[in-house]
Amino acid sequence: MYRQRQVVDVKRGNVTGDVSIDTVYLTAEKTVDSPYWMNIAAVVQDGRTNQYVQIPLKENSGYNPTLFLGDFTGDKVEDIMVVMDTGGSGGMINAYVFAFRNGQFRPLFDSGVFSDRYKYRVFYLEQYEAQVNSYNLNQKFIIDLSTRDKEYLSEIYYPNGRLKAPIQGFVSPLSGLYPVDFGRNGVYELLAYQNIAGRYNADRLGYVQTTLKWNGSEFGAEMQNVAIFGGDIRG
Repeated sequence: MYRQRQVVDVKRGNVTGDVSIDTVYLTAEKTVDSPYWMNIAAVVQDGRTNQYVQIPLKENSGYNPTLFLGDFTGDKVEDIMVVMDTGGSGGMINAYVFAFRNGQFRPLFDSGVFSDRYKYRVFYLEQYEAQVNSYNLNQKFIIDLSTRDKEYLSEIYYPNGRLKAPIQGFVSPLSGLYPVDFGRNGVYELLAYQNIAGRYNADRLGYVQTTLKWNGSEFGAEMQNVAIFGGDIRG
């Protein structure tokens, strides 16, 4: 059973490109006694005509759905960003960016398409290291595992640093997406986070961070880094 549809979030801005201020609502149906939302949709009220347009979302259920309005393409018109948590153990999200084009809202970014497109390989190396290969950008990253606790390392390595057995990790689908105006010019880029997992999802080795910039037809990767966790400086 679901409750009556509610407004979860609301933002105001110029998303249709005229001189009026539009209102964007994020509406959903909340499950009883749960923070889980179903049938999430973005609804735009045109500030000039007062008419409503609903933007359907490919994945439309989750936790903590939020709205953000900002110019991602440089056309001086604000675009609509919707993010929601899936609630899974990997901390994944569903995220979308929509822009008003030729009289209708069109998708510019889809988290599912992004996660399917960017390919990785994660594997453990000898001497307490792991390697992440990012095939879209033809880069490799080396992660130092020596700061992990001794019990963790002893399960994987012999005392001489040799691997007991080959181990393959993985990079999860999108786990974070943040609008950042790196150029301080009023145009936002997307900063995407993906978890790097070792033997299982909760065995976090770090994050792949990809900066995405609109290139006229899609969000292309401008830069990619790997962020790692620190170890105890006393250890």
